[in-house]
Amino acid sequence: MKQSEIKEASTADLQEALTENRQAFANLKMAHTISPLDNPIQLRVHRRAIARIATELTKREVQ
Repeated sequence: MKQSEIKEASTADLQEALTENRQAFANLKMAHTISPLDNPIQLRVHRRAIARIATELTKREVQ
């Protein structure tokens, strides 16, 4: 998700996206442990998406 999409999404949508990204990251990480991924950059993409979504959720809790 792009940063603009994250800011416009509802909190429930962000929670769902966070769960999906965490699951996808865990699956990719496990697959990469067993045998190398064709595109290991996917790990970085998912990790950064998780961080962006978590940051937005924290910002919303604080406000």
